[in-house]
Amino acid sequence: MTLQQLRYLIAIAEYGSINAAAQNLYASQSNLSTAIKDLEQELGITVFTRSNRGVTLTNDGAELLGYARQVIEQTDMLEARYAHSGRTRQRLAVSTQHYAFSVQAFVNVIEACEGDEYEFVLRERATGEIIDDVRTFRSEVGVLYTDSFNRRVLLKAFDDADIAYFPLFDAQVHVFVGEHHPLAQEKLLQPEDLEEYPRYSFEQGTENSFYYSEEPLSYLPHKRNVRISDRGTLTNLLTSHNGYTLSTGVLSAEMHSGIASIPLDVDETMQVGYVMHNERRPGPLLLRYIKELQAGISANPTVQACRQG
Repeated sequence: MTLQQLRYLIAIAEYGSINAAAQNLYASQSNLSTAIKDLEQELGITVFTRSNRGVTLTNDGAELLGYARQVIEQTDMLEARYAHSGRTRQRLAVSTQHYAFSVQAFVNVIEACEGDEYEFVLRERATGEIIDDVRTFRSEVGVLYTDSFNRRVLLKAFDDADIAYFPLFDAQVHVFVGEHHPLAQEKLLQPEDLEEYPRYSFEQGTENSFYYSEEPLSYLPHKRNVRISDRGTLTNLLTSHNGYTLSTGVLSAEMHSGIASIPLDVDETMQVGYVMHNERRPGPLLLRYIKELQAGISANPTVQACRQG
């Protein structure tokens, strides 16, 4: 097994095909194919299943990918430490549900970073993808929410992925609507008040189940549903049309001028937290990111920070 084989493995998993990985690595497709075949023969496993649409990791391949990321990450740190006069190349990769506060914390870390060399990656992802990113060490941390409805299922998924969950804050469910929405001036809403309006939610890909939804009360039936994949589209929909979404009540800076946040009269409480792999040793940038998350939460009066154990 060589470092080159592991780098090829990571690239193929990232790009979804041997051809795309070869183009981005400026290497021949035959070299990558041979490297993976040799690796499979050496380890006695099948790493990828191949089809006309590309490659997909097997269970053994996903496990190997996690170890490969650890090895390459440590190798890169060693090379940066001893090959460039002691300068360390810092890296932070975050996978998060579509929360503005997690993005702001990420931006704050970048602004405070004084390293000569660094790499920052932010992925706004579906719930299942966040879990998989952390499981395979693609991201150092994932940010997502749980509640009484999905918590048992998600905690089982965390356990299967060998990742740990750390609560950040609890929040009452809020309704987001545009400032010109007929309900925008209400002080408190009932679930039945929302029945006639379109409900906006984030699409969850292949795992588009109620348990993996980013919005609470997703299991309640609704006649008109609009699914999207990015926060920009959500903001445009809220400000331009009479639909709504459910969230924590924490508005981003771009939402303050055109969107109202109204408490929903339900017993359900959202809990937002972060997940990390159990074998992950958090570095300075990850610790700073978690600190920025906690600082942003402490400054928001609409949520209650969870006590860290």
